[in-house]
Amino acid sequence: MPKSLPQTEKTLLIRTDFSDQAAWEALRTAATTPDEEDFVANVHVVDDPAYSDLTTEQIVALAPPGDSLVIVADKSALTAPGMPLLAVMLFDEEDEDAPEQGHDELRVAVEGLSAIENNISIGNMDWEEFVGAADAEGVFRGF
Repeated sequence: MPKSLPQTEKTLLIRTDFSDQAAWEALRTAATTPDEEDFVANVHVVDDPAYSDLTTEQIVALAPPGDSLVIVADKSALTAPGMPLLAVMLFDEEDEDAPEQGHDELRVAVEGLSAIENNISIGNMDWEEFVGAADAEGVFRGF
């Protein structure tokens, strides 16, 4: 397992599944292309086999201090319709409302990525608003 994740001002988009290069390229393009309103997720792509098959808990443990959100391109994101990435919200230890494990997870269809990344990164919206807007399958697809 790697010792750390890159420290950057951008939200990390971490590839953990390396089984389908074409699917990854399609997902990466979709995640980094502006939407119809010209919004784009401000992500730093981590495309390194050293991160292959990492669990959410391992990613949380490797996350740089101060990061509040990481996005994971796992097998589900690369194989399911809508490319539902795994968004992982990291909570401060002092946060009284934080889940016991210190993080929360939400599937985010690639077309909803810019909404969640842009709004969480600038503190414009709360995590719970995105969780509440998820569909019956537990995937946030946008507002």
